[in-house]
This record gives sequence, C-alpha cells and structure tokens, in this order.
Amino acid sequence: MFQQAIQNNLQNLINFLGYMVAYMRRHNPVMTLAHSALAMLKDFLTMNKKLKMAKYRVNYQMYKLNQMEQLIAENNEHVFLKGRKLNQTR
Repeated sequence: MFQQAIQNNLQNLINFLGYMVAYMRRHNPVMTLAHSALAMLKDFLTMNKKLKMAKYRVNYQMYKLNQMEQLIAENNEHVFLKGRKLNQTR
C-alpha cells in the first residue's frame, strides 16, 4: 500500500514535469521577456523622433488653422481692422 502511494506520487510528478516542459516549449518565458525588453528599448530610442513628428503635426495644423482664420477675417466686412486683431478673447 505504501509502495503504491509512492508510485502514484512519482507518476503524478513525472506527468507534471512533462506538462511543464511542454508549456515551456510552447510559451517560452525567457524569449517573451527578451522580446518585450527589445521592444521597450526600441520605443525608448525612437521616443525623441516620435515626439518631433508629433510636434511637427501639431505646428502644421496650427499653421493651417491660422491661415483659415486669416482668410475668414479678410473676407469678413464686419471685423474691424480686417483680421489684424482677430478674436482677442481666445
């Protein structure tokens, strides 16, 4: 009876180790960690470039907005000084 319990526990341990090895082959945690660290490093190194591109886009949109406001002011006869002091409450 005692020998049967030891054999059952040993068989359960062998089955668990087999499942664990199969899981490690499918989901390799070391490779996952390496890939995530590499992606984080790549994002960190390209952060300045992304920031510059975002600033450029914002400045371009502000330029377009100012152009539109200037055109609206030039074509609006009700605005005093024709757009030179457009909407000072903004």
